[in-house]
Amino acid sequence: MHLIRSYFQLLLLICLYAVFPVRPALADNNEIIIYIRDDVYHDYIEFVADRDILTINDFSGKHIRRDVVDMIIAQKALVLGGFKHKYKYVPGKVNFRNTKMLQTGKLLISFDSYWLADAQKSAENFYISDAVVRNGEYIAGIYTCPQNTKVLNIKTLDDLSELTAVSTPKWHTDWQTLEQLPLKKLFREDEWLSMARMVNMQWVDFLLMPFHSSEDKSFSMEKVHLVPVENIGIILKDSRHFVISKKHPMGSKAIVAINKGLQQLRANKAIEKAYTEAGFFIDRNKITVLNK
Repeated sequence: MHLIRSYFQLLLLICLYAVFPVRPALADNNEIIIYIRDDVYHDYIEFVADRDILTINDFSGKHIRRDVVDMIIAQKALVLGGFKHKYKYVPGKVNFRNTKMLQTGKLLISFDSYWLADAQKSAENFYISDAVVRNGEYIAGIYTCPQNTKVLNIKTLDDLSELTAVSTPKWHTDWQTLEQLPLKKLFREDEWLSMARMVNMQWVDFLLMPFHSSEDKSFSMEKVHLVPVENIGIILKDSRHFVISKKHPMGSKAIVAINKGLQQLRANKAIEKAYTEAGFFIDRNKITVLNK
């Protein structure tokens, strides 16, 4: 009799969950859960240091990077647009899992901006914000191991013909750009940290990365240390946008708010200022773009 009662109780619970599903991406205190790559989370926490996001106007410093600027701009834009919620961050290895969670409504927004070409692949599931990085503004560095003199000495596009690179076709713009370069070989690796490790160990010659704010624009994380080819860049011809889930119950409000906020930040040149101070936007007069 006890087993029968337990069975019916379990059946009732299953039915209740089917009719009243758990609200997606919300913590117990109604904070919105944001899944974030662990290395980005670390730099974000170190840079923000418990400050109110709206008070951050200086984007120089040790832990600032393009991903961290994205996070701050997105949150500022949402608040300026009237979307005033708190967020609970869940770090981990979430590179492409985020896309599936956005598609199903388990995640409201990616604070890491998307290439327009990638966002449009899921246009039926995504609201796509106004551009945060406009087409033509993204110039990447050619990052390599400090001991790889073959890469560090390149001067022209033809010099790439003896080099290997690594990326993933899941980043459509990065992959397409590299495919159009005269490379010896392009390797596929879907995990970003694995890409960086492959280059650090000189299994692959280089990867494309946004320029960093350190004095020499080098990038360091754990045992990985990479440096860019001095005064050389590759233009990535696409715009970057924040994507918001159409399936999330707050999605329609969030897209209106973030666009309203981005327009305000764009009007007072706050977006350009932030990316420039973070070292991501560079002086075009001091760099040679190989793939104009």
